[in-house]
Amino acid sequence: MVEMMIDAANNCFKPLTKDRLFDWHAALFPMGRSGIFKITVADWRKDTARQMQVVSGSAGREKVHFQAPDADLIENEMNQFLKWFNQEKNIDLVIKAAVAHLWFVTIHPFQDGNGRITRALTDMLLAQSDKSTQRFYSMSAQIRVERKEYYEILEKSQKGDLDITEWIKWFLSCLINALNATDKILTKVLFKADFWNRHSKTIINERQRKVLNKILDGFEGKLTSMKWAKMAKCSKDTAIRDINDLINKNILQKEPEGGRSTNYELKK
Repeated sequence: MVEMMIDAANNCFKPLTKDRLFDWHAALFPMGRSGIFKITVADWRKDTARQMQVVSGSAGREKVHFQAPDADLIENEMNQFLKWFNQEKNIDLVIKAAVAHLWFVTIHPFQDGNGRITRALTDMLLAQSDKSTQRFYSMSAQIRVERKEYYEILEKSQKGDLDITEWIKWFLSCLINALNATDKILTKVLFKADFWNRHSKTIINERQRKVLNKILDGFEGKLTSMKWAKMAKCSKDTAIRDINDLINKNILQKEPEGGRSTNYELKK
């Protein structure tokens, strides 16, 4: 999976070919199996046993969410897709990523791994749009976060007509969420780096460093001496000494609200 995503991003400006897709598929299933089942690898699906369907529900009450095109149509469908993917220039690359995602996952050309390869193609086109092989955000990660809504809009779009406006709107919303999520992560990373840079010469013991890193990584709830003791695996008295030491060093401060127990926070 990692090799495929790196190739998709680092070589985003190289043509997408059938052989390249087969190489990706082979990398996903090096043993020729999906779990315990033997599958067709580095080739289009064959549908020798049954049609490719996404189904839920118990026996007799099955609901077909999606049925892929017959296997004998895949070669022609993929030839059209690859020609469009490589040659279509009169479309914004972000919109192209949305269309390519829906088109490829609807063709469902492989027996397994279609979703992962679809997300690689999406990141590949977004890398082209950014004109950079460095990825600072991930649509793949955001789609996993929004997977319920993703499958709902995917099913609706695949069962609808050729108007994919709603799909594109959802895709753009997901992209914005991916960018916002990355912005939050980068803000935390930069704040953490700046914090340790400012306190590079401050004497801090290992217990204090461990708990401070937990706080910087996004500690939830109120910080008390009892919680400090649990995280640092020390006595409450030791925790209080550690906390008071950091207060004296202008790293921690008492929260102004007060309450039944004293709470602490980083000093801005």
